[in-house]
Amino acid sequence: MASMHGSEMIAGRASLREVMTQLHQRRPVFHSEADLQHSFARTLWELVPEVEARLEVPQRQLGKAEYLDLLCIGPEARTAIEFKYFTRRWTGTAGVPAEEYALKAHAATDLARLHFVRDIARLERFCRRSEQNGLALMLTNEASLWTPPGPGRRPTRDHDFRIHEGCELAGTLLWAEGTYELNTCRLRGDYPLVWEPYSRQNEPGGEFRYLAVFVSPSAPGGSHT
Repeated sequence: MASMHGSEMIAGRASLREVMTQLHQRRPVFHSEADLQHSFARTLWELVPEVEARLEVPQRQLGKAEYLDLLCIGPEARTAIEFKYFTRRWTGTAGVPAEEYALKAHAATDLARLHFVRDIARLERFCRRSEQNGLALMLTNEASLWTPPGPGRRPTRDHDFRIHEGCELAGTLLWAEGTYELNTCRLRGDYPLVWEPYSRQNEPGGEFRYLAVFVSPSAPGGSHT
C-alpha cells in the first residue's frame, strides 16, 4: 500500500485507482447509491485496514449540519467523499457471486450534473483543514454524461455544468445563463474532467464509467484522477 500523503490519495494510504480496480472485480454493478457507498467502504478497509470509514457524518458549517456520505480516517490524513450513482435502465446478471440487477432510469441528466457540481462545492467547504482532502465520485452507465454534445447543438440550461470528457469546471457556474440564481455554483478550484472505465456488461446500457474529482485540503485548487 502507498503510504505517502497526496491530494489524490484516500486518507493518505490508498489510491482511488487501486480501490476501484479491486471493487469492480467483485461488484461491477450496484443496486443503489447506498450499495455503492457500503461496498466502497468495505473494499477500502480490505486494502488498508488502518483506515476507518464512517457513513453519513455531519459536517457543521455556521451552526448548520450537512451530511457527508463517507469520511475515511487514516492515521495521519482524512478524505471526505461524496458519491453519485446515476443510472439508465439495465437488467442483467453480474458480480461474484452472481446477482440479478434491475436498474431504473434516472432521466434528468441535467440535475445529475448540477448535483455532482454541488458535491464539489460542498467538499471545498468541508476540506478546510490541512490534513483533509475531498473526493467527488460519480459512477454511471448513462453515456450522455461522458459524451460531448454534437456540433451545432443549442446551449441547454445546464451548459455551464457539463461534465463530459475533456471539460473543466471552474469559477462561477450559472444555471440557465443566470436566470435561476438558486442553482448558481461557485468553485474556488479548477477541475479538469477525465472519465475512467469501470465495467462492461451485456446489453445496451451495460457500460459503466466513473468520474473522480479530488479537492485539495485548504488549497485554491483540485485535481482529477
